[in-house]
Amino acid sequence: MTATIAIKKLTTFISNSAAALEKIGRPLWRILTFSPADDIIFPKKALCISIDKGNLSIVFGSRLFSKINIKGAKRYPLEKGRYPSPENLASSVALAINDLGAVRTEVTLSIPKAWAIIKTVEFPSTIKENLPNVLYYELDRMTPFNPEDTLYDFRTLKDEGGKLTLLVIAAKANVINPYIDALRERGINVSRLMVNLSGIGTLCRYIDKGADSISVEINEDGYEGALFLDGSVTDVFTGTFPSENDEQKVDTISREILALVDVAGKQAKSPQIMLLLRDNNTNLKELLKLNINLPLRILNDLDIKFMPSGPQKELYYAASGGVLESLWQKAKGLNLLKKGRHEIQKTPFALTAVLMLSIFVMWILYMAAPLRIEKKRLEEIDHQIMVRREDVKKVEALKKEIDALNTEVSTINNFKGNKPMILNLLKELTTILPQNTWLTRVRITGVTVDIEGYAGSASGLLPKLEASKYFKKAEFASPTFRDARQNADRFIIKMEIEGVKVEGKKATEGGSDEEE
Repeated sequence: MTATIAIKKLTTFISNSAAALEKIGRPLWRILTFSPADDIIFPKKALCISIDKGNLSIVFGSRLFSKINIKGAKRYPLEKGRYPSPENLASSVALAINDLGAVRTEVTLSIPKAWAIIKTVEFPSTIKENLPNVLYYELDRMTPFNPEDTLYDFRTLKDEGGKLTLLVIAAKANVINPYIDALRERGINVSRLMVNLSGIGTLCRYIDKGADSISVEINEDGYEGALFLDGSVTDVFTGTFPSENDEQKVDTISREILALVDVAGKQAKSPQIMLLLRDNNTNLKELLKLNINLPLRILNDLDIKFMPSGPQKELYYAASGGVLESLWQKAKGLNLLKKGRHEIQKTPFALTAVLMLSIFVMWILYMAAPLRIEKKRLEEIDHQIMVRREDVKKVEALKKEIDALNTEVSTINNFKGNKPMILNLLKELTTILPQNTWLTRVRITGVTVDIEGYAGSASGLLPKLEASKYFKKAEFASPTFRDARQNADRFIIKMEIEGVKVEGKKATEGGSDEEE
């Protein structure tokens, strides 16, 4: 029993440690395998040409530091229900590239769903190592096309239970190649080939930050849609409406959507339903909202920040999705030009190798020569001390002289600040005393002033002296008396000087007598 508990504790500890190490190691591994060409920092531009019935849409976008922006868009209307000819498409694209400033930009061609076949197929897991070749030889069985005359690509959806589930998208090369050749003649090289339906799904996924979705595009005469799980098309539907009645259209669309919801539910998925109404039928829109009892969003009503603005922006959805497939790091679009040949991206270890080599060299240096380094440091310190000893002595002597001078300057400043100048006091007395007053004697000490003299009225002098900023506590030192000969009061007044700081004993020495 004790051994079982110990094993459980050990197992739990190992499991928790592994989870913690994985959590720490994932960002560390991301740093060690970081490439200068990574999407996070590497700027990129892309142009998508979307072919549709009755119109041709061209969108130009760019990516900088993982931020995607649509720089501009062009739409060229065509004859209703018709696709553009290769020559018309090439001339329109050349004009758009010039207007949008999209020269030397990666070009994606997005074709209608009607031109392609989208299927999910199963193979034994044993063919995984040779999957592109097996798919090539089995293509004529899965599609009505010959492998030599087919543009296609695939993605692995599931690998479980000994079975490999693949998504395959294929199109006839003799339909697509005239458009690619016409563009090449004008110096425009197509590097990606995709399906409009995939672009709309990528756009929906980008809007919902990677959530699963069911995208449905509704035209005047028909509809098409797809289920996107984990960023890949897993099921598609297409059809025409039995009549022009909006209620019957809603019933048809509802059945198709509920069938895909059931497919997603079997995989424990809850996709967001996104509807794109090409004719923007308001009545049909309201009926869909009322009859489909599931979370529903109308793509036409969403304010998509990075898309071009204007009344025709609904025509740019597929082309904008194509730009996202080229620029968005999390997009999982297929490129039919690759014909199933996917280059295995090698993990960049250049930065890791440089870091590891640097760490190893620093470790060797640290282990082999720490004492030698410290010894050299001490020798250098001793040498610097000997060289600068005389300078230090001179600096210390100068510092002492500076301190002494600062002390003297401070003393002088304090003396000047604490004791008003005698001339200022005499000037103040001259200013505040009345014209019929004259002084016979003025005695100024450190903190007091004594004045003697005659005034027409001696009692009026005290308030004037008290009001001065230089004097306080003015009082008569002896009784005043009337001098009949002078016809004036004789007075002796003593007072203190305002603001004088007295340290220690009250200063009484150093006074001066002034007589007037």
